[in-house]
Amino acid sequence: MAEDITILHTNDIHSHFENWPRIRRFLLAQQEQQRQAGQTVVTVDLGDAVDRAHPLSEATRGRANVTLLNQIGYDAVTIGNNEGLGLTHEELNQLYQKANFDVILNNLTDTQTGAQPDWALPGKIITTKAHTRILLLAFTAPFTLTYPLNGWTPQSVKACLPELLQRYAGQYDVLVLLSHLGINEDRWLAKHFPSIDVIIGSHTHHLLVNGEDDHGVLLAAAGKYGEYVGKIHLVIDAQHHVTAGTAETFATASLPELPADQAEIAGWQRQGERLLSERVIAKSPEQLNPHWHHSSQLTALGLAAITSYAGTDLGMLNGGLFMRDLPAGPVNRNDLHTMLPHAMHVIRVTLTGQDLWRLVYEMELVRPFLNKFQIRGMGFRGQVFGYIQYQGLKWQADRHQLLVNDELVDFKKTYQIAMLDHHLFIPFFPTINISGQTDILFKQLLRTVVGDYIAARWPLS
Repeated sequence: MAEDITILHTNDIHSHFENWPRIRRFLLAQQEQQRQAGQTVVTVDLGDAVDRAHPLSEATRGRANVTLLNQIGYDAVTIGNNEGLGLTHEELNQLYQKANFDVILNNLTDTQTGAQPDWALPGKIITTKAHTRILLLAFTAPFTLTYPLNGWTPQSVKACLPELLQRYAGQYDVLVLLSHLGINEDRWLAKHFPSIDVIIGSHTHHLLVNGEDDHGVLLAAAGKYGEYVGKIHLVIDAQHHVTAGTAETFATASLPELPADQAEIAGWQRQGERLLSERVIAKSPEQLNPHWHHSSQLTALGLAAITSYAGTDLGMLNGGLFMRDLPAGPVNRNDLHTMLPHAMHVIRVTLTGQDLWRLVYEMELVRPFLNKFQIRGMGFRGQVFGYIQYQGLKWQADRHQLLVNDELVDFKKTYQIAMLDHHLFIPFFPTINISGQTDILFKQLLRTVVGDYIAARWPLS
């Protein structure tokens, strides 16, 4: 006799709580509907549920997100880079302490102990009433450059999946892989591991409206920001094998909205802002206004902060980072969060004078383009890249000469410049990767660096 299994999935919500009331109602209704029909239903989240761009996530370091996830009765979740890299090692260790669901993760270990984190399982087997055994495995994108800086050692899925399949051999009938790896990795896995039944994807924010059959593996994905919710239907035969599978997605905007939704959404925003506003850190002598398209005192303040933090004289920031003014008078953590919502860290780049000249020349070449370029991703939460502003550097365009602290650059000398990891990851400044020795100062986000600087410069008392 055939058995029906439903898998409901969410991914990359990124603290877009404006979609949560409708997502919650849909998932709970679907769960009840499938159970009333006597079917097995499994509910999973693929990671990046947390994003510190929302004030409540910032104030609670993601614990409020877990409280909301607890409303669903998820069977399993995994982490994305926003949990793994957007939170400190200790914050991630504490994130799921009050979770009522299992966290599954197969390719991240504690660098110090070499052990699987105690908040995550290496896999989960769900046995249905018809005795079909569903094995859930999960992988997150292994950022080898940055995870070690946060105390975690990532592993390639290609290296550890064969061992996992051997470990669980004979213990499961249906294999479902929760992937926070991206669509290209998912397709590679489908090609090279066709014994996988389903890969539910995320990370690259791809939307597979009705799934995708790839080498006999069903791929599913539900976009980004909670704009879609996914549903997978599997048909299982008497030998517990998958004989058919379909995937579909539901646009959250098309789901019914209730009058109370907006009040709940606004309440989360107010709660986060209130918690952050309670943390007053400095007293600014004047209001500093941003400008995205030309130099500003606010960008200069940011430059002073990152160069002080990095221990350099030289720095570069882009004006589009600053989303609002720094107010006169008391400055609190909410001011900093709304001014600098980005998930970015300071970097210190060591270069020869010749390579520093080339780096600044690259910046000058793309300056007109970047001034109004609408950039997305790599930690940026703003609108445009904006004006390139320097500290300690001056470019003489007519002569193609670079002045460093008012002196002509010495091509043979070594210099250090403070920038952001965002500048390392975007493709506009290749000299950083080609010739620079880069130290990522991972301990603090940019807004914390700026906050600590102004707290020392303009203390409350």
